[in-house]
Amino acid sequence: MSHTHNHSHKSRLSLAFWLNLSFSIIELIGGVLTNSTAIIADAFHDFIDAVAIGFAVLLEKLSGKKRTEEFSYGYRRFSLLSALTMSVFLLIGAVLMSISAYRSFINPEIVNGKGMFWLAILGITVNGFAFLKIKSSNSHSHHHGHTHSHDTDFNSKAIMLHLLEDVLGWVAVLIGAVIIHFTGWYWIDGVLALAIAIFIGYNATRNLISTMKVLLQAVPKNVNVEELSNGLMKIDGIENIHDLHIWTLDGNYNIGSLHVVVNTIGKNREVDILSSVMQLMEKYKIQHPTIQIEPNTTNCRFVTC
Repeated sequence: MSHTHNHSHKSRLSLAFWLNLSFSIIELIGGVLTNSTAIIADAFHDFIDAVAIGFAVLLEKLSGKKRTEEFSYGYRRFSLLSALTMSVFLLIGAVLMSISAYRSFINPEIVNGKGMFWLAILGITVNGFAFLKIKSSNSHSHHHGHTHSHDTDFNSKAIMLHLLEDVLGWVAVLIGAVIIHFTGWYWIDGVLALAIAIFIGYNATRNLISTMKVLLQAVPKNVNVEELSNGLMKIDGIENIHDLHIWTLDGNYNIGSLHVVVNTIGKNREVDILSSVMQLMEKYKIQHPTIQIEPNTTNCRFVTC
């Protein structure tokens, strides 16, 4: 990735951060003034989104740092820490929002539909602008053939999804505001707030589960261990494999270790087998393989082991 492009990508992420952060404050004030639980709920969501974008920018800088004696794998796992914190925050928020949404549904209070409407217009504009900025940053990089780091893409995609969800959330608020304005059904605000809370809770739970799987060193979803094992057993000279372990550092960078039992001994044969194993593991998206080759000891009567 060229330095100038990296800089423009980061500045676009920073722009999305400042937009979300300042808008969540406007939203909170607007939510209080219009007496809308749905808008207050969304303000919390936007605020956490802004913090998540801030963390993404910070951790992108940090994860690029070289490994140290203390952190021999580098700093890639730090991104999991922020993902975990955000998910927990969002889950707690979703529960609190659900309670206040339920209250405002049971005892609907007068909501300023017109105020909600203009806030929704502003919300669609701000989040739509941030979404298009990051989208253009991504397509610009691919168009010019920049080798985007997978992490950067992953972060951008996650943030783009957040912003798109925000836009859709505001469209729902816009429709709700129109209905409230023309019918005076104030309970719709509670329904919207509950829908926002459930949506946030659902996404936060999914993120939490996938982050925990990475932390607990589960096999990455994009690696088929059975197919990989079968492929390894087909390599000429391999008699057996054991202790095949695959895990991921941060959801993108996969690590694998393996013991291979070979039936032929000889430096050249071992080099051939090793390179075949390495190629296969690379094909299965394992960026950091460690392979131990062992001779088959049952053949030791015939060959010197």
